[in-house]
Amino acid sequence: MSFSIRDLETLSGVKAHTIRIWEQRFNVLKPKRTDTNIRYYDNEDLKNLLNIALLNKYGFKISHITNLAPEQVKEKILLLSNNEAIQDRIITSLIQSMVDFDSAALEKSLDTYIQQKGIERTISQIVFPFLQRVGIMWQTNHIVPAQEHLVTNIIRQRIILATQNIVPFTTVNKTVLLFTPETECHELGLLYVNYLLKSKGVQTVYLGVNIPIQDLPLVIKIKQPDYLYTHITGLHTKNGIEKFLDAYQKKINKLIPIIVSGRIVQINKGKFPPNFIEKGSLEEVIKFIELI
Repeated sequence: MSFSIRDLETLSGVKAHTIRIWEQRFNVLKPKRTDTNIRYYDNEDLKNLLNIALLNKYGFKISHITNLAPEQVKEKILLLSNNEAIQDRIITSLIQSMVDFDSAALEKSLDTYIQQKGIERTISQIVFPFLQRVGIMWQTNHIVPAQEHLVTNIIRQRIILATQNIVPFTTVNKTVLLFTPETECHELGLLYVNYLLKSKGVQTVYLGVNIPIQDLPLVIKIKQPDYLYTHITGLHTKNGIEKFLDAYQKKINKLIPIIVSGRIVQINKGKFPPNFIEKGSLEEVIKFIELI
């Protein structure tokens, strides 16, 4: 795999011009060049920069870090003890494990944090920031589908297991039907909302992803949900959202409130029909669930 300096900037949080200075003064990275003389960085460069950036963020001078052996760098990272530093360390380790296809390391990092903090904190403090950090890799094709599947399936398994183990303290006399429309196959957001609803005692009907709109009326007729819920990441084009809304308005006759969250809300904010309730952030979703 190869990365541009802008990719490294996004993944590490270190500005591109700072990375260049570190290269020139401290020889921290050794970029390669393509046949057309374009600079690029490999997996080892990325992992090395992530470690350096982490220590630098928490007070270590770059001149000191570059004099440490790789084993010493790892030791220093493990000694970082405040909550934010621990979260950053785990996110960094997840990126490094993903690059190496190291599923065992990915699972260990997630499971340890889940045991210590619980699934909700793990999702909000680790998983979402991690997915935001690696998003640039998916958008620029610098992550192969196998890496995306490796990560998302491990996270998916943890959310499903946590959902199965829920014992709600109360029962809410409301039912929510969850789905994503056709062509939307990103499931993690929807799975997590299902977990949050069930943990609050709300009844859910979980249809999953890539559901044809024409299949919904029958389910609605039988289950009589109080709300529909969809979490959409992939319908980013104008035609994509218009096609979805047009199909929804034609097939769903009842004006059941439909909650919509995900990136689609950020891109198309204020463009949804009146019966759509937009939730542009996790905080807004959680607040809504608490008020059901």
